[in-house]
Amino acid sequence: MRVRFWGTRGSIPVAASGRTIRKKVAKALRLAEGRRFGTEEDLERFIDASIPFPVRHGYGGDTSCIQIEAGDRYTLFDMGSGLRRFGQQVMAEHGPDRPQEYHFFISHMHWDHIMGLPFFPPIYIPGNTIHVYGGHAVSMLQEAFRRQQSNPCFPVYWDQLGARIVFNQLETDRTYEINGFSIRLTDQSHHGGSFGFRFERGGKVLVYSTDTEHKLEDDAQTDAAVSFFKDADLVIYDAMYSLADMVTVKEDWGHSSNVVGVDLCLRAGVKHYCMFHHEPACDDDMILTNLEETRRYAEIVGEGRSMTISTAYDDMVIDLS
Repeated sequence: MRVRFWGTRGSIPVAASGRTIRKKVAKALRLAEGRRFGTEEDLERFIDASIPFPVRHGYGGDTSCIQIEAGDRYTLFDMGSGLRRFGQQVMAEHGPDRPQEYHFFISHMHWDHIMGLPFFPPIYIPGNTIHVYGGHAVSMLQEAFRRQQSNPCFPVYWDQLGARIVFNQLETDRTYEINGFSIRLTDQSHHGGSFGFRFERGGKVLVYSTDTEHKLEDDAQTDAAVSFFKDADLVIYDAMYSLADMVTVKEDWGHSSNVVGVDLCLRAGVKHYCMFHHEPACDDDMILTNLEETRRYAEIVGEGRSMTISTAYDDMVIDLS
């Protein structure tokens, strides 16, 4: 499996301000002072080796949308604003005349997780088939998407879409075989309800668990999460807040922390823990600092256990091989 991130922010899309971009340019120029680059390759090597990630790239601003590249049909988690860029790539690859089939697994229907659908060109093209799966009732899934594409919210109404769209409710006590994956769901603590997904294929395990609040004070909830994460090759986890914020001013807001993610993943024997659903108020430097602190915490509490820790960014790719 290959995992491609099209959107990694939580709550609302964000964009770098002009002042932020100016600061990045100034930092890059200072680092390049006195250097000469004979070729474009020399310049690219310098950028990659000498300019910090928050300056040369950054973590992006689109909301939740992740593609799993495996099999003949498209498979994605959530429909945040990152779905727009995925749709642009699909159109560039196939154009409007080659019908495609898409499988979307929706954690829940809060706006930041469905807002990309109206800007996803394949929904307007007859011949395309879009399967939408979630733990919520079909009627709730349909209502959320229909409301989004109705007056006065959007000028193109649901009944005007060209694609065939099929809604499916999945249950938490069953295993499903869909598009070449073995799939299970779990309930998560979040306002309005949220569901995590465990995908297995070819001996590899991927867990997508966002918009969930684990407090570690409920043993039953913790044990259930550890069991769901057990021996996963990759866990993409809601690490929106610091632990201090999560247990004080943002308690019961429905999101977890970087530290809780470490504890759950270490207990479960996870190989790679990827932090996700970044706080929109955090800039690139803050997200990098959070990553560094998370890795240090894991070294302290890990007692020699090895686990890769990363933080998601738009266009990031992780191979599970």
